[in-house]
Amino acid sequence: MRTAVVWVPDWPVVAALAVAGLDAHVPAAVMAAGATVAVSAVARSQGVRRGMRRRQAQERCPELVLLEADDARDAREFEPVALAAETVVAGLEVARPGMLLLPADGAARYHGSERALAEALVGAVAARTGHECQVGVADGLLAAVLAARSDAVVPAGGSRAFLAERPVGELVHAATDAVTAAAVQEAVSLWWRLGLRTLGDLAALPSESVGARFGELGTWAHRLARGEDLRPPARRRIEPDLAVAEELDPPALRVDVATFAARRLAEELHALLAARGLACGRLRITAHTAERELERVWRTDDAAAGGMSAARITDRVRWQLEGWLTAAPGRDVPVVAPVVRLALAAEEVAPAGVHQPRLWGPDAGEDARARRALGRVQGLLGGDAVLTVRLQGGRDARDRVQLVPFGEEAAPERDPDLPWPGSLPSPAPATLLPEPVPARVLDVAGRDVVVDVRLATSGEPVLVRWGDGEHEDEQKVAGWAGPWPLAERWWCGGPRRVYLQTVLDDGRGLLLAQAGGRWQVEALYD
Repeated sequence: MRTAVVWVPDWPVVAALAVAGLDAHVPAAVMAAGATVAVSAVARSQGVRRGMRRRQAQERCPELVLLEADDARDAREFEPVALAAETVVAGLEVARPGMLLLPADGAARYHGSERALAEALVGAVAARTGHECQVGVADGLLAAVLAARSDAVVPAGGSRAFLAERPVGELVHAATDAVTAAAVQEAVSLWWRLGLRTLGDLAALPSESVGARFGELGTWAHRLARGEDLRPPARRRIEPDLAVAEELDPPALRVDVATFAARRLAEELHALLAARGLACGRLRITAHTAERELERVWRTDDAAAGGMSAARITDRVRWQLEGWLTAAPGRDVPVVAPVVRLALAAEEVAPAGVHQPRLWGPDAGEDARARRALGRVQGLLGGDAVLTVRLQGGRDARDRVQLVPFGEEAAPERDPDLPWPGSLPSPAPATLLPEPVPARVLDVAGRDVVVDVRLATSGEPVLVRWGDGEHEDEQKVAGWAGPWPLAERWWCGGPRRVYLQTVLDDGRGLLLAQAGGRWQVEALYD
């Protein structure tokens, strides 16, 4: 089957810049968990790359604009692109925000050729949204995705040769969400160590052996590497589509109200799929208003990641509802009347395959067993006997940790989304010590490094010695940053201290705090 893919490069950055009202030529990057997950072309030209830490990226490009990752924003801003593509081809699917899948056979005949179809799609998206996109056409999903990244049309029957010499790591471009992408990257790392360096190497293996060794994920990757579609009719029995729907009374105009109903529908649909032992390839979301019917199809490849949960179904519905119900300034998005009926349908339904279980993790059943065990402990010892860690607002690493009873959904004591002037810069340390450990920071002459009231250090740190007297460790300093002052509740004699970040010769990172002229290690960085 000929597939066309519409791809908007660096979509998370494009959407974030549009919402922030910034020019597209501003060097920008989207951050998540302290690292860049998407980088604009202008920032890449100055050396910024995906996966860089904040400071490394800012060293390469001091004027870099850092924006927070937001899946809902990306999906909401992508709706005008989908509407523009629908003026050219009907029956499109949203693979993920930034990428659309379209059937190419009929549309190419209508427009005269596949190249003419690609030009029509690029022109429609540019005219209606102002975004630049690339279009690729090929046999099979992965070949079409990679063709879009090079703005190419692969001749019929040429997908396998087109893919053969490409690195096996390019399979990640066919993933539709972060969970699947992480599973693919983990598998690619294993295949690389086994000597499978290219997609051609993977495609040359017998499909039965790949499925037996790597489960559903291996079968998914093997089919894509061979330039085939994911679910050929000959390899699955026909199953009826499953659908659930609910009338909204009163009608919902706000996203949160509609999402509340969507959560119930998602749980009901997930229960139907689980009870029948099925998986779906597409999720159709339909919203009825008094005036019109809105419909969008999302592609899912969750069988490769171990199944589609109710929470992941809810996320996709919420993203789409935001695209329909939230009018973006300056965008050609129709204002939708209140939603009176919401429906979800699981399409391309097929028996759920048995995938290779992990040694530890949710798909090994350990997550559910661990939760049941914690629930039994709470039943024996009380709810406060089992605590979990949650992030809250604060200025230092210790204040930002809140211990709450397992399963409790109460709001944090201090809102983490509020601004906290003077707080430690990202990234946050990975390990917070139960009790600070005394330490000494020494300069090249062996003297203690101290920080005065003007935040001037008495010397450059070259050695850190810390321990409880019985067990001491000593390492040379490979790099350091700071100091950062922290003075809280100064009007009533609150604590005053300064923080210093150091990277040691062995690769470890320490968060050091000085108070009253004495240093102590408070946390460790990975």
